[in-house]
Amino acid sequence: MIRAVWVGLIFILAGCGEQSKSVSKDAPDFGIEPGELKSGYAFISKDSQALQNDDFGNPGFLWVEKGAQLFGTSGCLDCHKSEDFSGPVSAFPKRHKATGALINLQGQINYCRSERLGAAPYAYESEAMLGLVSFLKNQGAGRQLNYDISPDLQPHFNAGKDYFYQRRGQLNLSCAQCHDDNWGTKMRGDTISQGHINGFPTFRNDWQTLGSAHRRFQACNAGVRAQQSELGSQVYLQLEVYLKARGAGLKNETPSIRR
Repeated sequence: MIRAVWVGLIFILAGCGEQSKSVSKDAPDFGIEPGELKSGYAFISKDSQALQNDDFGNPGFLWVEKGAQLFGTSGCLDCHKSEDFSGPVSAFPKRHKATGALINLQGQINYCRSERLGAAPYAYESEAMLGLVSFLKNQGAGRQLNYDISPDLQPHFNAGKDYFYQRRGQLNLSCAQCHDDNWGTKMRGDTISQGHINGFPTFRNDWQTLGSAHRRFQACNAGVRAQQSELGSQVYLQLEVYLKARGAGLKNETPSIRR
């Protein structure tokens, strides 16, 4: 089944040619104009849209609730009592002031656990991590996501852009060929989206659980038969920077529903 899907994708992309928008040094920063930005919500079925809109029926809220409980019992309240996280959370990924490293929200949570609480870090895709990230991001649900590339983020943005336009894997495909060049194209009954990350963590029907953007990056790498990087790796953090800037202006949909 997976093989058939990707063989179909090869035929769809065949018209792009060898020199499609796949070489980042020759490409604009973003292959989609701001007025054409469409969340993944626009590419799912009406039933899935209705499920996402229903705070009681949306299964992603199970993790939001778990995260709220953890936030109240794991020591977070020792520092954060009545803080509105919608602004601070939207600033990730960013350069960490103490370490100088590029981190996302997951990295900040584990930094707080190890340095502030003296606790063991959470595994990247653990229920606890997904719950806390969903809870914190959901506080800004419905708000427009703005993300500026500061000078210290520029090298990471450039690296993420390079990754987005680089062909890879046995199928020799780039992220851009699907999500810039062919969004809206039908592939075996599904519609290729623009590849935005404004709804993560997201509940995907094909996973039947909640997952992070980095898990989705791994799935895409597997789909084109390319080497997968580790969850939380530098290459995925830099891709996250690029995609966050690429989707600026979309609304926060955490926790979203995707196909």
